[in-house]
Amino acid sequence: MFRPLATAAALSAAMALPAVAADLIDKVSPHSVTQTIDRLAAAVEGAGATVFARVDHAAGAAKVDMDLRPTELLIFGNPKLGTPAMIDGQTAGLDLPLRVLAYADGEGVVHVTYHAPSVLAATHGLPEDAKYITMMTGALDKLTSKAIAEE
Repeated sequence: MFRPLATAAALSAAMALPAVAADLIDKVSPHSVTQTIDRLAAAVEGAGATVFARVDHAAGAAKVDMDLRPTELLIFGNPKLGTPAMIDGQTAGLDLPLRVLAYADGEGVVHVTYHAPSVLAATHGLPEDAKYITMMTGALDKLTSKAIAEE
């Protein structure tokens, strides 16, 4: 009785994975994880936005004697974009400020990954055609492209 239920749950979870992956924007960086996040932070600040936090997940893992490939998260934003989103749906505050993850995969390839802002709209009931969604989409693309640009 449990085996069919477990199989159905596993299939359901596996089928859901591509939908999640489709909501992620992924770019490959020619730089190290740390250099990529440094470059992203500089681009964010250069655009007049605020870096709120930088999380080194690999350093956190090392503190509990675990190994994690280089993985860093940058949390940043601009209240001029985030506040209107939260006015339209306060639960958007769960996903704002914006977050970009840089990590090295098993082959050493560095990725820059973030949720498409359209996910924010869908998750929190925000209008998909809202100006701030369009602006967040453009800003994330521009900032991450600067971070991964070859010199």
